[in-house]
Amino acid sequence: MGYPEFNSILRRFQSRLFYFCSTMKKTAVLVTLFILPIVAYLFFASGVTNFGKLPVLTESIGDLSDLDETISLKDKITVLGFLGNDIDQKKGNAFNLNQKIYKRFFEFNDLQFVMVVPKGNESKIAELKTELGHLVDIKKWYFIYAENPDIKRFFNGLKTDLTLNDDLATPYVFIIDKDMNLRGRTNDENEGNTFGFNTASVAELNNKMVDDVKIILAEYRMALKKNNAERLK
Repeated sequence: MGYPEFNSILRRFQSRLFYFCSTMKKTAVLVTLFILPIVAYLFFASGVTNFGKLPVLTESIGDLSDLDETISLKDKITVLGFLGNDIDQKKGNAFNLNQKIYKRFFEFNDLQFVMVVPKGNESKIAELKTELGHLVDIKKWYFIYAENPDIKRFFNGLKTDLTLNDDLATPYVFIIDKDMNLRGRTNDENEGNTFGFNTASVAELNNKMVDDVKIILAEYRMALKKNNAERLK
């Protein structure tokens, strides 16, 4: 084969290779612009279906107004906790909750953080509130003082697999919806139901509770938008 023929074949090969690469590049661009967004939409749409609502684990747990008539669970999204008698020992739990959950969400309407405390701990709670207030506005923190039997009775009404210790405390906090139902997770990572979130674990607050608070807030926002749209019809 002479050089002219070889050069001609080489040019045709280069031309076809360039065309092939150009076509592949255009295909890649088209996939990026059109196909990937559709796939992403379908993925997140399926996520709304599967995770759009936080399961109800216990219905109608009762109202805190039975313990303190100035505080109610009705028509509020509540993060509920039990600090017990040893407030100093539970300060770390309160600080974790304050920094990881409260500070992030307290400006949402209808969200409140309520801690149930045995009577006689008012001065200790005043100190705790002062310390929490150095970090963020604590206007959505509420503390209820009750007799020991009433605290036990109210906690048992949650119907969880958790218990209060001898000081009437638990490191776990609970999400209560506006209808006074306890919300949580079912079949959580093959560990069964998750009734509450351990405030001693920053990882659990970050990896689980943040997501669940987002879900219940989104649920009520979507319901509000739907109601407003129906009123405008």
